[in-house]
Amino acid sequence: MNKKLICVVTGFGLALSMLHAQTSPATSGKSNAQKEIPSPSTAQLFYQVLIGEISATNGDAGAAVSLLLDAARKTNDAQLYKRATDLALQARAGDSALQAAKAWRQAQPKSPDANRYTLQILLALNRVAETSEPLKSLIELTPEVDRATILSALPSFYARAGDKKLAAAVVEQSLVAYLGSSKLAASAWTTVGQLRLAAGDAPAALEAVRQAHAAQAQSQGAIWLALDLMDPKLPDAESLVKKYLATAGHQAPGPIRLAYARNLLDSQRFAEGYEQLQIVTREQPDFADGWLLIGTLQLQDKQLPASEASFKRYVELSQKQPDSNGRGLAQAYLSLSQIAEQSKDLPGAEAWLNKISNPEVLVQAQSRRASLLARQGKLAEGRQLLRQIPERNAADARLKLMAEIGLLRDFKQYQGAHDLLAQAVADSPEDVDLVYEQAMMAEKLGRLPDMEALLRRAIAIKPDYSAAYNALGYSLADRGLRLPEAKQLIQKALQIAPTDPFIQDSLGWVEFRLGNRVEALKIFEGAFKTKPDAEIGAHLGEVLWSLGERDRAFAVWRQALEINAENETLLETLKRLNVKL
Repeated sequence: MNKKLICVVTGFGLALSMLHAQTSPATSGKSNAQKEIPSPSTAQLFYQVLIGEISATNGDAGAAVSLLLDAARKTNDAQLYKRATDLALQARAGDSALQAAKAWRQAQPKSPDANRYTLQILLALNRVAETSEPLKSLIELTPEVDRATILSALPSFYARAGDKKLAAAVVEQSLVAYLGSSKLAASAWTTVGQLRLAAGDAPAALEAVRQAHAAQAQSQGAIWLALDLMDPKLPDAESLVKKYLATAGHQAPGPIRLAYARNLLDSQRFAEGYEQLQIVTREQPDFADGWLLIGTLQLQDKQLPASEASFKRYVELSQKQPDSNGRGLAQAYLSLSQIAEQSKDLPGAEAWLNKISNPEVLVQAQSRRASLLARQGKLAEGRQLLRQIPERNAADARLKLMAEIGLLRDFKQYQGAHDLLAQAVADSPEDVDLVYEQAMMAEKLGRLPDMEALLRRAIAIKPDYSAAYNALGYSLADRGLRLPEAKQLIQKALQIAPTDPFIQDSLGWVEFRLGNRVEALKIFEGAFKTKPDAEIGAHLGEVLWSLGERDRAFAVWRQALEINAENETLLETLKRLNVKL
């Protein structure tokens, strides 16, 4: 059936529906307002609707909307109002659509659809100031049992508003009647808070979270907003999250505790994040995502048996869920392959890779295969495997490049990695991450002046690039050069990323080089507590050793070896100090 015939049939159906409504005995029950509407001949209206639909088919949306809107006014028929509005929207005639929706709302002020259409069209036209009345009407007309749902949807309604502050103010004014409601206050305040946050007013958003929490202590919506607000400058946001989790105990939803753990990890608070993951996997052992994240952390810390068990548990749970996250499953298979590779089980590593079917992780899967080839002395074949990965766009090309560089770096082919990076930087001279990576390869090759020049170039491109300040400061400190300058560089990095334990480690190292061993010890102990890492442990142990605390040094170094027995800094430290554990 062609498009024109479809529209004619649509119009015919509308006309018949309208005719049935005009002639049905049920019309005897119409309201007084409906009875007052003049009733022209049904034949005339039937013809008018058909002509309107034919006009729409012929591309004359203006005529179609005019005819159908006129018919709607004559009959007070909701279907005709909706059709006129929809045709105007399809023709991208915003003003005509608004005119039709407003006419519909005026004729049928108790219609939820009429109010919803009017609200959404006003928002699409960015006429935010005019949305208060249709918004209030829409909420009032929504059944009480569904009002919390529509309140939670309002931030998405107003997401595209040009003036976010105005949007927040309009919605808050519209929700005044619900902010003190015993049943809806938590939902209303959460909505207000989300809009305040979208407007850039985080303190006001936090106050809304407090109000929501006071109204309903177990409101999940308020806690999700508190998680979004977590920041050292707003400590009360985290306090509310912690209070919620303490009260809820093992009943706390897994996704909320997992989100809190992610926030802690993002803030470099690794020990606390790991503790939250232990809680969620212990108290909700069937919550799959908790196992995926804790397995990732365990793998990073070289806890291979524990990591393997976590990933296998995630796989087991995910396979029981038909709608499970395919990307998460692919990530688990990749990680299990990496664990098998590090355990020298190359066939097992390949077997895990063969389970991956998600094309989005193709580069990662092929990177693992390339690594397996390199371990068998087939580095050139591994590089070729990576180069043969299809490219859909520039992002794919960059992923392939970084995968090849990573392969070369992992197998200590520093010159090859440096050459690839040099070409990439020549093609993209403002790509600060590529410049930084080239500097790190120059350092591996012993080209320290080149490394310094590249790091200063990275800083010039991106003045808040903490990694570059840290790398340059640490490099100078490690060589015992320009120590006051090295300390200034590392302190600058800490100003940008104050909670990063690896930058704190660099500061401890420069203090140690400056002879401030007690201050260095304090810094290293804090960094190692935040992030038990082999390199930080190597430095902490050396300071303890220099202070004559040999037993504590041995204990720290043994712990560091358990974390990563292959860490170069740790092994070099033990060799240089002639320590055998």
